[in-house]
Amino acid sequence: MSRVGLFAVAAVLLAWCVGASAEVPMSEATQACVECHCQVTPGIVAEWGKSVHARVTPAQALAKPELKRCVSATQVPKDSAGVVVGCAECHTANPQVHEDTFEHNGFQVHIVVTPKDCAICHPKEVEEYGKNIMSHAYGNLMNNPVHHNLLDTVDGFQDFTGVETVYKTPDAETMADSCLYCHGTKVEVKGVKTRETSMGEMEFPVLTGWPDQGVGRVNPDGSLGSCSSCHTRHAFSIEMARKPYTCAECHKGPDVPAYKVYMVSKHGNIYYSMDKDWDFKNVPWVVGKDFTAPTCATCHASLIVDEEGNVVAKRTHQMNDRSPWRIFGLIYAHPHPKSADTTIIKNKGGLPLPTELTGEPVAQYLIDAKEMAKRREAMKRVCMACHASSWVGGQFARFEQSIESTNAMTLTATKILLKAWETGVAKGLAQGDSVFNEAIEKKWVEQWLFFANSTRFASAMAGADYGAFANGRWYMSKNVQEMADWLQFKLQGLKEAQGGEGVKGKK
Repeated sequence: MSRVGLFAVAAVLLAWCVGASAEVPMSEATQACVECHCQVTPGIVAEWGKSVHARVTPAQALAKPELKRCVSATQVPKDSAGVVVGCAECHTANPQVHEDTFEHNGFQVHIVVTPKDCAICHPKEVEEYGKNIMSHAYGNLMNNPVHHNLLDTVDGFQDFTGVETVYKTPDAETMADSCLYCHGTKVEVKGVKTRETSMGEMEFPVLTGWPDQGVGRVNPDGSLGSCSSCHTRHAFSIEMARKPYTCAECHKGPDVPAYKVYMVSKHGNIYYSMDKDWDFKNVPWVVGKDFTAPTCATCHASLIVDEEGNVVAKRTHQMNDRSPWRIFGLIYAHPHPKSADTTIIKNKGGLPLPTELTGEPVAQYLIDAKEMAKRREAMKRVCMACHASSWVGGQFARFEQSIESTNAMTLTATKILLKAWETGVAKGLAQGDSVFNEAIEKKWVEQWLFFANSTRFASAMAGADYGAFANGRWYMSKNVQEMADWLQFKLQGLKEAQGGEGVKGKK
């Protein structure tokens, strides 16, 4: 068989393997990858073969009208513009900055594809994501001593010694399997290892913190985040990112019940009933035609237009630029921080928190009223693509009243905790102790991390019972009373232990 004939056969085999046309313009480097990985990791190759990356070249993407583009680069390197975005285009990009780069069958390959690699075609998206608190999720957790202490009491192993429980520092694998699953790990190269493969012996980097696709992953090239958190590899699908199941991976638990609230909302009702008739692939996304109720992406990220092509909302990967309030994860709801790196924040008490323990915002680190109004109007424009202004105004009034009332209930719980510390029936900051390791402190955490969060999400998304009996207002009031009863019980015991004498700090 001639050399030309061999290449023709190879092209047909590759097309069969990846599920793409034999005419697909693929680089020689990617062809080499696919030829082996069709056998080694056929699922990955087949999934990639169904992706837009495997069917559209960057040059073709750039030729589309601006509103229809999914790339933000004005130009891409000549050697990759005319071929599909394949294995080599991602896994051999920027090899000089990747500590995980290694020699692999004649190529300089890295394992961890990062936002810096994706920025070759998507620079605006990567820049916007850098302003997103999610991109700093690892550092905001691990480099904040208050948050890190909470992590230690969640993930740490407890032993029982004498009459007390003792916490032991959690191991790296437990943290990676727990909080850092969503926040992201720090991926580091710790050497190389020779492994026997179906292709013979090969040498690979040894990575710690891997595997991980958390939103704030610290990558071996120094970049932050993982695009595959939402655009899951190797399909990298805009359809998947637009559906609520993707966000549910990290926004479903009692601390962030966004997906659960959405499921019982009227928007969720419409989605689960009608989504089979929607178009999740169209760019731009046309409200009323492609979809008739919002998903998470509709409100927080997607480029939305009406049927005349007028832009309702610009595409954004900052995520919070339509959100004036930060409503979960912290003790009190508050205006969004100015910087995605929240470790720079310090309150009057010297704590790295955006509010005082008694709820007052640390204003110099948070967006001002003007920026809040701008973001509020951006979100309202999305709502008003389907709703009248009276409906939207009423919904926002309820939501912001919920912020006020839940913060007030958290303050009530905080007052009880402060009294417990003051009277010595619990140990807190003044005693140099954890604020998360005693029973009353854990109930205090539940007040804001579970119950206030659930109530606010229910108000934001019309989530019915999640604002009442499903971790909502009932549990806030019940929890406050249990905290107060606990305090009175402890104070009575302390009084009896002191022979009936008055208790310090109690009038």
